[in-house]
Amino acid sequence: MAVQAGLGDDSGITLQALEAHYLAGGRVPLIVQALIAASKAKISELNFKLATAIDLAGRNVREAVQTSVYPKVIDCPGTKSGRKTLDAIAKDGIQLKVRARVTVRTNLNQLIGGATEDTIIARVGEGIVSAIGSSETHSDVLENPDVISKTVLTRRLDSNTAFEIVSIDIADIDVGVNVGARLQADQAEADTRVARAKAEGRRAMAVASEQEMIASVEESRAALVEAEEEVPKATSDALASGKLGILDYYKLKNLQADTEMRRSIAATPSPVASPA
Repeated sequence: MAVQAGLGDDSGITLQALEAHYLAGGRVPLIVQALIAASKAKISELNFKLATAIDLAGRNVREAVQTSVYPKVIDCPGTKSGRKTLDAIAKDGIQLKVRARVTVRTNLNQLIGGATEDTIIARVGEGIVSAIGSSETHSDVLENPDVISKTVLTRRLDSNTAFEIVSIDIADIDVGVNVGARLQADQAEADTRVARAKAEGRRAMAVASEQEMIASVEESRAALVEAEEEVPKATSDALASGKLGILDYYKLKNLQADTEMRRSIAATPSPVASPA
């Protein structure tokens, strides 16, 4: 099959090489088909040695050649993630939901040891989220969605991968929720709770201060009662020692009686006159 396709010993395809590859566990028909397809497509970087190495590494070299000729389209986010869109937030707090389609072709020189489609999807998703997050407003992204593609392409996201990114196209972009407003509302609610807690603390301190004042008043009343108890004793001592005369004593009693009368009059509520 190789000879009929014009691939002879000069291309490295010999009977001994094919036998050695077969004994190593390689897939000889697949190798030959891939080399024929690469020769017809004028893909010069694929030779027999590289094709056998790719095959023994567990990669499908024929599919790799086909992807080099006909680029492959990868959805971002991928179907394995279970998500339909990539969610990102612009600087104005508006959420955007994006679906992208990444066109890639196989990089044959990086096929051995290069990262797979999952890495491409993850890097492109990260680049899209970063590009939207650096936008001042979500309107800028909606007006020029190609800015996302250009920004992501300049980052060389296909380095050390088995693919070369041909283009990144924004398939769909929708406006989500206002995350910024929600965060502000949550912050306002948190501030309200803090202010409420501080007010409750001040109220508790006021109640405690009031109780302390009541206790102080009761202590003063108790001291007054103790002092009043000493008055009759002091009066008796003054009478006995001659410092207080009998007339002075009766004047003091009359003054006390007059004071008590005035207090009782002040405490008695005045009667309300009935209407005629």
